[in-house]
Amino acid sequence: MARGGTRFTASHVATLPARPSPYTDPAQLGLQVLVREKRGGAITRSWVLRYKFKGQEKRFVIGHHPDTSLDWARGEARRLRELATQGIDPARARPKRRQGRATPAPSSAATASGAKHSIEFLVSEFVERYLRPTRKRPEYAEAILAKDVLPEWKGRDARTIVPAEVIELLDKIVDRGSPVAANRTAALLSQLFKFAIHRRIIVAATPVQLLYRPGGNEKARERVLSDEELQAFLADPKKCTRFDRLAHVMLVLLLTGQRRGELAAAKWSDMDMKAGTWTIPDENAKGGRGHVVPLVDRAVEELRPLKIAAKRSKWVLPANGTGEHHIDPKQLTRSLAKCQKRFKEAGIAAFTLHDLRRTMRTGLGRLKVPPHVAELCLGHAQPGVVGVYDRGAYLEEKRAALEKWETHLKALQP
Repeated sequence: MARGGTRFTASHVATLPARPSPYTDPAQLGLQVLVREKRGGAITRSWVLRYKFKGQEKRFVIGHHPDTSLDWARGEARRLRELATQGIDPARARPKRRQGRATPAPSSAATASGAKHSIEFLVSEFVERYLRPTRKRPEYAEAILAKDVLPEWKGRDARTIVPAEVIELLDKIVDRGSPVAANRTAALLSQLFKFAIHRRIIVAATPVQLLYRPGGNEKARERVLSDEELQAFLADPKKCTRFDRLAHVMLVLLLTGQRRGELAAAKWSDMDMKAGTWTIPDENAKGGRGHVVPLVDRAVEELRPLKIAAKRSKWVLPANGTGEHHIDPKQLTRSLAKCQKRFKEAGIAAFTLHDLRRTMRTGLGRLKVPPHVAELCLGHAQPGVVGVYDRGAYLEEKRAALEKWETHLKALQP
């Protein structure tokens, strides 16, 4: 009981003297207040939860008076003790502290008792049993989990994460100026907690209950390089890019209309320079639908120096070092970003590598290439029943279309 056997009230708590042992609230089982005198005479009053979990008595601070009110402390004590009755350690259900202090690592006992329900275990299972078997490039999703999810909820029992905490995490990402990343994280969290329910790591409803995308709607890009911009680039590609390899890569993408990831993952065995074809296997194609890309003469010319630079590597674009792995497609994006000032000086507004694909497709339309052939050049499947039954490669039609595009680009060169 409080001093003199009186019940806790806000005014009584504020006047309790310092002592080594905590005062116990007679109105709420497990709630205590620890009053201590610091150096200099200052008095601190901390709300402490006392509980038993799997036979072990535990205590931890849940707040500080007067910032944390008596009513709130009682409600939180009830909530946390209820978790203990459900087999959830309250110590693993606390959000991370926000006041500049590092969150203490969970005790080994807490980690062992809640391991199969921990956020770390959930993420590990999600990565191994879902992301890696189903995604061509799971490393991007893994990076999101490692950067934003695990640090935020380190040591937490996944069953205790609530919708408000999901919103808080996503708001942080938006506030740092990354709305698109917030949308990607929201989608990934939705998959993560659905997986948790599927695997019975949690059995309640998912805490991802979003009314709208946290980063807002993403406007579809419409950027297409004009003929004037293409002319400026083609006049001296290496001057614009500074990097020889990037210049060759951009020209191959512009001439073929393929994605950066498809070129990054390409092997020299996929390229038949003599026949003028590039076979994109299913595992490298978006949607899992591989196809054959005709290589016009200029595309073959741009591939030759890449072949020399690759030396003995099997990859068209080997990563730096031994050449045992292909380049990360994002490295190509970063290389282009470093050259934007040079492009601007040449009169070319900011663009992405994917905009080259859109530029090529727009160019084919202007050159009166039939829409279905233009779409097949991009590797897009034909819609409806035609796409199911018409499996014709249209290789010659695609080659004729890309040769038209090559001729158009050649006419733009000084």
